[in-house]
Amino acid sequence: MKFDVYGRFRLEVQRENDSWVVYGLPLDKRVRATDLIVPSTLKANEIARFLDDIFMSYPHPGKASSYCRKSRRKCFYEVF
Repeated sequence: MKFDVYGRFRLEVQRENDSWVVYGLPLDKRVRATDLIVPSTLKANEIARFLDDIFMSYPHPGKASSYCRKSRRKCFYEVF
């Protein structure tokens, strides 16, 4: 799953073995993000909400963003 975090950067989250691995996607490269750990107990449909809770302070005024389905608050969105 790939995510655009408020247009500031992109992340890819993949299941590898029994854990979630996060990759940063700067400039057409794929780099493992070692400073962000997604709990292995999360289900795939819970990852967007988890990341939204972490990055909720990242949007800035005038920046268009989508809304989370349940909370209706601004959040990043899944890209692919």
